[in-house]
Amino acid sequence: MDSEDDMHDANDVESLDDDFYSGETEDAAPMDYYSDFVEDDDADDYYDDGDDSGSLECRRSEQSFTVLKESDIQERQEDDINRVAGVLSISRVSASILLRHYNWSVSKVHDAWFADEDQVRKTVGLLEKPVVQHSNINELTCGICFETYPRAKIETASCGHPYCISCWEGYLSTSINDGPGCLMLRCPDPSCGAAIGQDMINLLVSDEDKEKYNRYLLRSYIEDNKKTKWCPAPGCEYAVAFDAGSANYDVSCLCSYSFCWNCIEEAHRPVDCGTVAKWIIKNCAESENMNWILANSKPCPKCKRPIEKNQGCMHMTCHPPCKFEFCWLCLGAWSDHGERTGGFYACNRYETAKQEGVYDETEKRREMAKNSLERYTHYYERWASNQTSRQKALSDLHQMQTVHIEKLSDAQCQPESQLKFITEAWLQIVECRRVLKWTYAYGYYLPEHEQAKKQFFEYLQGEAESGLERLHQCAEKELQLFLNEDGPSSEFNDFRTKLAGLTSVTRNYFENLVRALENGLADVDTNGANSSKATSSKNAAGSSKGKGGRGKGTSRGSSRATDDNLWACEHCTYANAKSATTCHMCNLPRR
Repeated sequence: MDSEDDMHDANDVESLDDDFYSGETEDAAPMDYYSDFVEDDDADDYYDDGDDSGSLECRRSEQSFTVLKESDIQERQEDDINRVAGVLSISRVSASILLRHYNWSVSKVHDAWFADEDQVRKTVGLLEKPVVQHSNINELTCGICFETYPRAKIETASCGHPYCISCWEGYLSTSINDGPGCLMLRCPDPSCGAAIGQDMINLLVSDEDKEKYNRYLLRSYIEDNKKTKWCPAPGCEYAVAFDAGSANYDVSCLCSYSFCWNCIEEAHRPVDCGTVAKWIIKNCAESENMNWILANSKPCPKCKRPIEKNQGCMHMTCHPPCKFEFCWLCLGAWSDHGERTGGFYACNRYETAKQEGVYDETEKRREMAKNSLERYTHYYERWASNQTSRQKALSDLHQMQTVHIEKLSDAQCQPESQLKFITEAWLQIVECRRVLKWTYAYGYYLPEHEQAKKQFFEYLQGEAESGLERLHQCAEKELQLFLNEDGPSSEFNDFRTKLAGLTSVTRNYFENLVRALENGLADVDTNGANSSKATSSKNAAGSSKGKGGRGKGTSRGSSRATDDNLWACEHCTYANAKSATTCHMCNLPRR
């Protein structure tokens, strides 16, 4: 029967559920996603708890992962070794050997040991008594150099095979310098399988080699354990322990890097790992280069090298040494062309042949390649631009927390705790840029024939993007006006209300988007009919979306009617039913 440790392998689970965008309570502020496991003082600069300590503690109780510093790893490792040593009544060195063999799974060690102790000892190399006895012998012969040494200069492992201290040092030092394989060392005797423990390492090797061995031992606790992984961020030395039973695999390290536990790529909720893998491969593959060549070049009729047309006329000359002159349209020799065939900028032969269907297949292939390339470029450019915007937002967030908040506090005569709404807005922007970026990868792989889903997706994406742009502009541009002032401004409270409102509205838009994508756009049935809510919202969204879901925000004004049965909220532009007295999105009354 599988042990409890094996009941959950994070790499085998693909579903994602509630997280940053749970939307279940009013306390689900933009801080939720980033406040997981902020356990040390280094994170205080990023997260000001303010008066929300109660709700923060509640959210921490639901966390699905733990960020481990080196001291935490050492503590856990020592605890596991002590547990095994205590339960099995063996030495800590033997317990460490057992745990390494069973990938640091305490339950696996216990199950195997109590099932067949003798077999485990034989497999791991833990001998109960020496194979070779050396009673009352003053001198022994080294099994490596075959020199005779006094007993004091001979050391043996649990098996009893004698080797001089010099040979032991060479054997152990070479093994340690060869890499982590030194953690599974056995007796130098080829016929002996006795394990060599950390006690021999501490006794015989240099301090430098001890440090290397201890580093390998510490890293093995993370790398061999299915429940723990290193943070993949460059230069980060934190590890993450994942709790069994969680359906959400987005984790945030204390270094501020967020990644997916399942595939180790950057956090990509709500897009699944399979789509992310395909998108990354496509971005790195040569296939798009070949598509570009096919769409924008033609092969020389003589040497077959691809030629790009970079001037206006149809008279092409291949590169040396070929130098073949041909017509770009029909690929015939230019010597057969002239005024009678249409001149430099046309080709009667090509037009005639095209009408006869001679070039149909070639043109179709070229047109398909061009369309495919244009479609990919459309999604990739927006994916990349949101990634760039997110990086800039992270930089602005850091600048805000380290410099501007203090300056704004002094200028507006308000405590920094009262300016937390600015940090929350920037955290929301960073997270929304990440989500929006991956929705373009989602959109690229959305089947073309599912037009209803595609339209619904583009509508949700456009609404979310429009809201995000309004929030980002407010936090970036309008806030700058108050940063440039030397004294309190009477308009700052209005700005606070506006920014906090936009943060809330944007979060709601992205909650809807994330929820819809995680449900596979289930609000659209297979026959192409949108849900009633999506339809009514879309009819009065006030967003003009182009290819791929780019939206333009509705102009703001009074609560104007966008349809006979709908009205647009002055605050967030959401389209509400005519009978509603408060906005469904931001809960503000109709004005």
